[in-house]
Amino acid sequence: MNRYFPSLQDISKAKLTLSEILAPTPLMPNMHLSKEYGANVLLKREDLQIVRSYKIRGAYNKIRSLSPQQLANGVVCASAGNHAQGVAFSCKHLGIKGSIYMPTTTPKQKIEQVRMFGDGFIEIVLTGDTFDASNASAMEFCKETGKTFIPPFDDPKIIEGQATIGQEIMQDSTQTIDYIFVPIGGGGLASGIGAYFKQISPETKIIGVEPAGAAGMKASLEKGEVTELEKVDKFVDGAAVKKVGQYTFDICKEVLDDIITVPEGAVCTTILELYNKNAIVVEPAGALSITALRFCPERIKGKNIVCIVSGSNNDITRTEEIREKSLLYEGLKHYFIIRFPQRSGALLAFIRDVMGPDDDITHFSYAKKTNKDQGPAIIGIEVSCKENFEALVRRMEEHGIIYEYLNDKKDLFEFLI
Repeated sequence: MNRYFPSLQDISKAKLTLSEILAPTPLMPNMHLSKEYGANVLLKREDLQIVRSYKIRGAYNKIRSLSPQQLANGVVCASAGNHAQGVAFSCKHLGIKGSIYMPTTTPKQKIEQVRMFGDGFIEIVLTGDTFDASNASAMEFCKETGKTFIPPFDDPKIIEGQATIGQEIMQDSTQTIDYIFVPIGGGGLASGIGAYFKQISPETKIIGVEPAGAAGMKASLEKGEVTELEKVDKFVDGAAVKKVGQYTFDICKEVLDDIITVPEGAVCTTILELYNKNAIVVEPAGALSITALRFCPERIKGKNIVCIVSGSNNDITRTEEIREKSLLYEGLKHYFIIRFPQRSGALLAFIRDVMGPDDDITHFSYAKKTNKDQGPAIIGIEVSCKENFEALVRRMEEHGIIYEYLNDKKDLFEFLI
């Protein structure tokens, strides 16, 4: 056994502590997902928490474990998201002062949410352009003042708080659970739930899920030690962690049965489908566990599955970006540089002769050049199915259209689109 492993007694104590502020979240069967995968799919709705994510569990359990002197002195955290809201709510409920460090790039909506939950008991400090810079400032402030730092995941009390989700799942389930899919950022949630189930129901398989652009736990387990990623894709912001925790790594290497990495575009598709089919709003990290199902359909067929829906703090201004990423991933939106003849009616001929009846131009950028036979245009075309894209390209070639496909040219795509 490693240097720390949460006991059932520790988890039960955390559950009792959290009963001061939280009621258990529902474990809900999902008809659409169950039918799609031929499995009994249940969703653990942590998106319905008072702060709209599971992070309140670990934050409150940690803060409640502090001594009266530590509480009187105040607490500090660094976060641009759900952990900050959990700490802010805890400070308000316990009547203690907290300092929450956030990057200067944090969206206003998130800042206002944290301020609302803190309700006068927290000070928001905007510093640094990145989370790492903000976190370093928060740690330095703790050294100077002697205040207690509340980490987002790598702490026994944080892990025990998150583990209470596992206890609730076990209490609410009427059948043996075959698989639990758990999102991984720093690893606090996966290590907590995994530790509980390995003691109560060792036959249950714990599957961690990471975004492909921030697969820190997978990299660490493959190397056999905590490994810092050089860079991460920040789109799945709730799980975009460069370096997982040492506590969480030690536990996850014992309790995880597998890790699945999922493309960010597939996460976007899940977000849209959950809203359109179930009226469930989730943030990118909250969609990770459900997204993983599409990458292991044969493994889960006929099984009892639990997916942790970790949070719903999604900024509505990201909706168009989410839709765009989904269309690109699913092969339904395509960008080209097309060299049109600089004559009247060239675009009209392209629409008439090349475009299919269900194709739609969603982006067009062109500037007429003088003394040129041809002028390049950037054009985005949305198709209704993948097969229509193949037909579109075939017609372009048949009509001698000179084009360059942009979707698979990452640097050029990001520069132009």
